[in-house]
Amino acid sequence: MNDPAAFLRAHTAPAAAPLVPEITLHLASEITPIWQATEDWLHRTSLAPPFWAFAWPGGQALARHVLDHPETVAGRRVLDFAAGCGIAAIACAQAGAALVEAAEIDPMAIAAIALNAAANGVTVVPLAGDPVGAACRWDVILCGDVCYEAPMTRHILPWLRGLAAEADVWVADPGRAYLPRDGMAAFAHYAVPTTTELEDRTERAVTLYRLLAAG
Repeated sequence: MNDPAAFLRAHTAPAAAPLVPEITLHLASEITPIWQATEDWLHRTSLAPPFWAFAWPGGQALARHVLDHPETVAGRRVLDFAAGCGIAAIACAQAGAALVEAAEIDPMAIAAIALNAAANGVTVVPLAGDPVGAACRWDVILCGDVCYEAPMTRHILPWLRGLAAEADVWVADPGRAYLPRDGMAAFAHYAVPTTTELEDRTERAVTLYRLLAAG
């Protein structure tokens, strides 16, 4: 891969998510062109969708809550899990978190997180790879819209429930089918504007849950 940051700048534009105008992100306006461009650039087909090029409703809701309630993360160590474009991580850095790490398995997402953090003048440490199974070293763990597939939910949920014994674990859910129905305590609700390019409606109702520890 030559220069992911240059590719991102060429195929996205600085913009703000509707719910979080305080944060500047490099975003794509449509999913199909950037998906095709990414496959062409990497000389690979059937790539995962470029989640990193959009500010998804779950991430927006987390970021909005953090910016409105900075005391929830100020001075604390934060992990933004499956961070996408990094919007929630950037909000935590702006709110005064002591350390912000953003985990992603997609190398392009890692590049997007670094580029977006720099655009906002904050420090976010990108974590490349899957952290599931790692010991807890955080005080707050943010998960934006991670229960969209059954295999993903089965993979991450036991780990997250274990971490909930030591840290605050927040899950932002816009009504996905695989969110567990127990062990979740709702604490905030947001109406997040979206587009039919990304969702099946123009607004998503996102609930923030605190994940309860196992046992």
